[in-house]
This record gives sequence, C-alpha cells and structure tokens, in this order.
Amino acid sequence: MSGRGLKQLSILTALVLLAGYLLVFFWVPMDALEGFRQKVFYLHVPLAIVALCGFVAGGVEGFRHLRTDDRRHDANSYVFIHISVVFGVATLITGMLWAKASWGHYWVWDEPTLVSFLIVFLLYCTYYPFRYAIEDRDRQARYASVFAITAGAFVPLNFMAVRMAQSLIHPRVFATSEGGLPGSMMFTFLVCLVGMALLWVTLVKLELLGKQTSGQVSKLRRALEAEGYGNDEPTGTVGRRIAPNLEAQ
Repeated sequence: MSGRGLKQLSILTALVLLAGYLLVFFWVPMDALEGFRQKVFYLHVPLAIVALCGFVAGGVEGFRHLRTDDRRHDANSYVFIHISVVFGVATLITGMLWAKASWGHYWVWDEPTLVSFLIVFLLYCTYYPFRYAIEDRDRQARYASVFAITAGAFVPLNFMAVRMAQSLIHPRVFATSEGGLPGSMMFTFLVCLVGMALLWVTLVKLELLGKQTSGQVSKLRRALEAEGYGNDEPTGTVGRRIAPNLEAQ
C-alpha cells in the first residue's frame, strides 16, 4: 500500500471510530443493570473479536507461506500476530477494568471466558521467543508458520469450548432468551466493531509498509557494497533475522 492509500485508510478508520464512540456516549441508552460502566463493552468486545480473528488470519498466512515459500506471507503472519497481541493486551486491560467495576475484582479465575482468552494470549506471547531463538532465516520462517497454523487452529476450538461452558458470571449478550441486544445497542456495537477492524488493518498496513521500506533500504545498501562503497556488515542484520522485512523484488 502506498503512503497515500494508507493516509486515506487512516482517515476512514478515524471517522468510523469517532462515529462509533459518539454513538456510545450520546445515543445508546444506559444499561438497566450496569449503567454507565457497561459502555466499556463497545471497546472491550470489539478488541477481543478483532484480536482473535487476527490470530486466525496469522495462521492462514503461515499456511500460505508453507505452500508457496513466499516470504511475504511470512511477514504477513508475523505482523498479523504482532498487532493482534497488542489488541490482546488492550482486551485484557479493558476486561479487568470492567470486571473491577462490575464484580469488585480485577480477575475471576473460575470464569472460563476470561481464563480461555488469557491462555490464547499467553500462547501467542511465546511466538516471539520461539521465533527469535532460531538463527537461520528460512528455518525460522518455516517453524514460525507451523506455530501460527497450530495456534490459529486452537483459537476457534477454544472459543467453541467456552461457548459450551455454563458460566453464570460473564454476560452473554448476543444470544439470550430475552432476545439479545436492543437494536440501537447492536447497531452501535457493529459500528465500533467495524472501526476496530479498520484500526487493525491500518496498523497492519503501516507495519508492513515499514518493513517494505526497510527491505528496500537493505537491498540498496547491499548494491552499494557490491560496487565497493563499503565493506562493513549492514546494520540491522540481527533485526532482519528476528523480524522479517519485505525486500524489493
């Protein structure tokens, strides 16, 4: 994506998020039971959904890398997981604040929804030391792809197991005997979800653009060294071993 395209995407993301949270604070009614603190739902749940979908997308890109041996898919998988882990941190923080306001505790260990998300999050936190421990770039990419596929397959299985659990603590708002969310709340939630998804895409595009630029600089540096303009090892070699970049083809 060009810088101009990223700018347009960023503006769209900002507008959708602004519209969503204006609706949250000025349009949707207060929840009858939780009052104002329920409004964190419109931030916490979209963050969680987008993070989990991003983890699965990282597994899909890992699978595509193994099939094609195209390093662009390895870079995509790395960035998808990276941004989703950031969203996962935000999910845990907002969830703990919501839990403290609603239940009086930051964490409840016998709640399967909370614990299952924490397990998924910690699983993906091991992606980085696992990847960094491998020095050979090709082996690193292959092993990281296998990890992304395995962990990505675990996400929907974990979600289904949690949905089948009988929890009396964490609210179930999308499918209840009372009919779920009212129309205004559901519409606002969907706007916030779209805005959060756009934010994820924007951050992914931004990081990939940075890696593409880094790859072009590295290729230019090697070309200059081949012409005798310098014999020192290019700076950033270790960084390239750790985090994939996208060199110009």
